[in-house]
Amino acid sequence: MVPREPRSVRQIWAAFRRSPYLPAVVVLFIVAAAAGLFAGSYTYAMANPTPHRIPMAVVGTGGAAQRAAFVAGMRSELRATVDLRNFRTYQGALQAVEEQQVFAVIEVVGRRAVVHVVGAAGASMAELVSKAAPKVGARIGVRVTVTDLKPLQPGDPRGLALFYISLAAVIMGFIGAIQLSVHAKALNRAELIAFIAACSMLGGFAIAATVDWLLGALVLPFAESWLILALTMFTSGMVFTMFNSLIGRWAIVPTWGVMVLIGNPSSGGAVSWPLLPSPFGAVGRWLPPGASVNAQHTAVYFGDHQHAMPFLVLAAWAAISCGVFCAWHRRPGDGRI
Repeated sequence: MVPREPRSVRQIWAAFRRSPYLPAVVVLFIVAAAAGLFAGSYTYAMANPTPHRIPMAVVGTGGAAQRAAFVAGMRSELRATVDLRNFRTYQGALQAVEEQQVFAVIEVVGRRAVVHVVGAAGASMAELVSKAAPKVGARIGVRVTVTDLKPLQPGDPRGLALFYISLAAVIMGFIGAIQLSVHAKALNRAELIAFIAACSMLGGFAIAATVDWLLGALVLPFAESWLILALTMFTSGMVFTMFNSLIGRWAIVPTWGVMVLIGNPSSGGAVSWPLLPSPFGAVGRWLPPGASVNAQHTAVYFGDHQHAMPFLVLAAWAAISCGVFCAWHRRPGDGRI
């Protein structure tokens, strides 16, 4: 029996590339890296929220020395930059609260201070300010009262439900698109987009109805919340479809990176933007998850002051994704009469 010559490294690599083991090994390392990045991104963003810049309103013109001492104490206690905005009237400060320009209102009159937090603007931020204000008052001899101008709904005392429903819309949006791309390959491009839109409308309705009607965790402005959830699901689905047209079977990697690893922890849903690490706080509102949380949060708690920006962000991502998909990808059904 003639012994076989040992194979060269090149031959071994060529055989490995032709085998079913190559994609399995690639998946193995991608999953391991994704698991570490997933845990790391959420821990980095949310485990130890620290204020960086906190917009606050200060009301009144008298007692300048007491106000200055109290504000200086708040800066020291919070270890953050307190961005002060002076208002002559309490109504003016309330307007700034409704427009989500400030996270707290401070009134100092003599030896009394009233600190109005805004729980609906961020439970974590309101909790930090509520704990810091009495400590500062005790140090400088000012009696402090803390009130909540806009508390969270009773069914959502930590303010996390909006984050959860947006997270559900993001993840189910691209999972739905993945399933359609696998099980409905015969659809042409227009039909695929239409079915992603239909999945998004039905899925958005299911999320809103479950949280509001079935569980009673939130009282939603139903039509607006449904629209936001549907637009979020559609955008997420089209982001996957765009990457699928560009890089094929590995499309889940950039989709997961943009929408889950970066987008969700930077969305401001679980931790208010002023408490997020600076890179996340800067990028979050420009990604679909952050835009979704922003729009949903304003719809539920600041309904008369809804902003166009989060809808424009979602629409821009959806439009670009649709355009890239239509330009780069030809599906089997596109030639069908």
